Amino acid sequence: MANKEQALRLEPSTELRFKGPFSDVVVADLNLTNPTERRICFKVKTTAPKRYCVRPNSGILEPRKSITVAVMLQPFEYDPNEKNKHKFMVQSMFAPDNVTETHEMLWKDAPPESLMDTKLRCVFELPDAPPVQMTPESTKTEGKSAIWFHLASSKFQKTSAFDGVKKFNDSALDSSLKKTESPKV
Repeated sequence: MANKEQALRLEPSTELRFKGPFSDVVVADLNLTNPTERRICFKVKTTAPKRYCVRPNSGILEPRKSITVAVMLQPFEYDPNEKNKHKFMVQSMFAPDNVTETHEMLWKDAPPESLMDTKLRCVFELPDAPPVQMTPESTKTEGKSAIWFHLASSKFQKTSAFDGVKKFNDSALDSSLKKTESPKV
């Protein structure tokens, strides 16, 4: 598509990182800098337009100026097994002298050799989760589903919910027996 080297400087230059949780909108900033003495038109495209909101998604960058583009990932249910193939492309061209704003016809009428582009991939990061501590509340789960809990020795052990309930009930029974025992005289 584009033959020319990108005139804009992008930061980050190769990937956009989105750090969860993904139950709310997550924003990644993309900084565009025009290091030239000419005005540059830009527009930001994505392979997943329903998943992102980009502001501003197009514009004209004056010489030696910068702009921060907010790329907003819409809330979704994150599945770590799902392959993320979302990509963004920042397309640009030197602005014709008579142009004051970007519009679709400007891009459609542009000769392909005047277009420049840079592609960025998206990376989803989960936040650092603290270890789950076993508490009386977490042992009330019924069934045999697996629970992972953090031991004092900093090792992980797999147990079943049933085992946790049994241990909790045994200790509760022991403490209640101590309370109901009559004092020896």
